[in-house]
Amino acid sequence: MLHRLRPQQDPLTEFFWHSGADGLLRVQTCSDCGYRTHPAGPVCARCLSSRVGPQPVSGLGAVLSYTVNVQQWTPGQEPYVVAWVGLDEQEDLRLTTNIVDCDPWSVSIGDRVQVAFLERHGYHYPLFRPVTP
Repeated sequence: MLHRLRPQQDPLTEFFWHSGADGLLRVQTCSDCGYRTHPAGPVCARCLSSRVGPQPVSGLGAVLSYTVNVQQWTPGQEPYVVAWVGLDEQEDLRLTTNIVDCDPWSVSIGDRVQVAFLERHGYHYPLFRPVTP
């Protein structure tokens, strides 16, 4: 994408936008029950423990749903994929993201993907690319 908005400043999610600097995707994880929550909140979404913090995940997942956006919101923008990716670590752990480094029309539900990061404005946006066999 040619243009990307900066995330809203939020101390609960700041780790998420900066964790890609070292190539690792991090998600809020509960120290008591192990449940992962995205987006992050002040307590665990399952057990309500306040013992939550960022933990690395594999960055591997599958495309659960997607659309190819052809509307040129920015002049010159090529079609791009907006997808819902389910992360391998937990059945209900999902990110809305973009699928990159492939023909947008080649993406399918169930495709295996891995995280890649785009750095802009000091933030590291987690994007996903097809897993190479």
